[in-house]
Amino acid sequence: MKKKRKKTPILVDKRTLETILSDQKIEIDDWSNEDLCSRNEEKLIDLKSPQAQVVIGVRRSGKSTLCLQALNKANVKFAYANFDDERLATLGAGQLSDVLEVLYKIYGDFNYIFLDEIQNIEEWPLFVNRLLRTKMHVVLTGSNAKLLSSDLATHLTGRSSEIPLYPFSFAEYCAMRGINYKLRTTKGIALQRKTFDEYVQNGGFPELISIENSRKYISTLVNNILKRDIEQRYHIAYQAQFEDMAHHLLNISPYVISISDLVKTFDFKAPNTVRNYVSYLKQAYVLIGIKKFSPKSKKRVTQEKVYAVDVAMMNQRENAFAGENLGWRLENIVLSHLIRKCQYEGLDVYYFKSRYGECDFIVCNGNKTLQCIQVSYDISSDKTRKREISGLLLAHSQTKCEDLLLLTDHEFGDIEKDGHHISIRPVYEWCIETLNRE
Repeated sequence: MKKKRKKTPILVDKRTLETILSDQKIEIDDWSNEDLCSRNEEKLIDLKSPQAQVVIGVRRSGKSTLCLQALNKANVKFAYANFDDERLATLGAGQLSDVLEVLYKIYGDFNYIFLDEIQNIEEWPLFVNRLLRTKMHVVLTGSNAKLLSSDLATHLTGRSSEIPLYPFSFAEYCAMRGINYKLRTTKGIALQRKTFDEYVQNGGFPELISIENSRKYISTLVNNILKRDIEQRYHIAYQAQFEDMAHHLLNISPYVISISDLVKTFDFKAPNTVRNYVSYLKQAYVLIGIKKFSPKSKKRVTQEKVYAVDVAMMNQRENAFAGENLGWRLENIVLSHLIRKCQYEGLDVYYFKSRYGECDFIVCNGNKTLQCIQVSYDISSDKTRKREISGLLLAHSQTKCEDLLLLTDHEFGDIEKDGHHISIRPVYEWCIETLNRE
């Protein structure tokens, strides 16, 4: 990795700033008139708090819309600036006071300010800290977890609250498609199942609901993240190898990271290069990582398993050359929902694997195991059914957890095996139940 270079800021005159920020005001005024999806994460944005409210997540997951809805529902007067605007690409931290001055001119007096993709401006935390000291309520978004969290830790210790946001959950996807996921009639269940089949294939990026060419959209999105959010920001030396590795990991996710295999496959010179590149992909929310379940800390920090942040990234890219992989896609969806659940309830999620078998997910509260979950698209064959149940029983023997759940595409039931109760539920129904408990 090359040494990070600071960009040289170029002055943007105030007249130009006013034009840009006025254009952005028109954009959010138009948003406010649209029928937008309500997101659970709205509950986590505390507009009365003196802390900066920081919404982080993958690009195009709806972070800006989430913040806008929270501000509008609170009926507060706020100003808005989007730093992911190419016209502000050369703006330096020294001009943030000019931005504030122009915002006052456009919006009048305000006590709330919404700063979109703020991490694009170097030394932004000093500006935010100054706003907080004046009792301004600050809402931020960003698409890079490391830059935000490291800067927040350095400059805003104890003065920020982070809210991760992912693409639509299945319930949110239903809401945007006009499907009543609470309706338990024959027709209602059939529509839910049909919609879930679409969700498994299309994923949850909000804009894909109204875009026909999903392949082009996801390809462009992934390429923008790789080139703008990672290669430019971290000055990646081996760009072609990095991009090949990123697409490979999306093609084969879920995947237990093997540094040595990736070094060999892509001819990297050093293992640390691979570690850094995988880390950047997680920080930009291309990948989600979970640790291996073990009482031993050393084992938990090795053999990480990674998933695509959304199933759309698994095969909706150009030259992905990936099949449907319905089992992997279902597992990826379950992980996304578990991450949301753990976010709300302060829990941890791991995967379990030993020489005798494996279990997809272990949900823990500290060192106490709450649930063991196995995911299989189709358990109609005796061999598959036996393998999945054996994995759950193995997880029980290691954790002593009695809450054993087998998630499938469509099967529903309850079985007793070796004195243990195992619930079998379809993922589309479990997703809704998980949401209703949050």
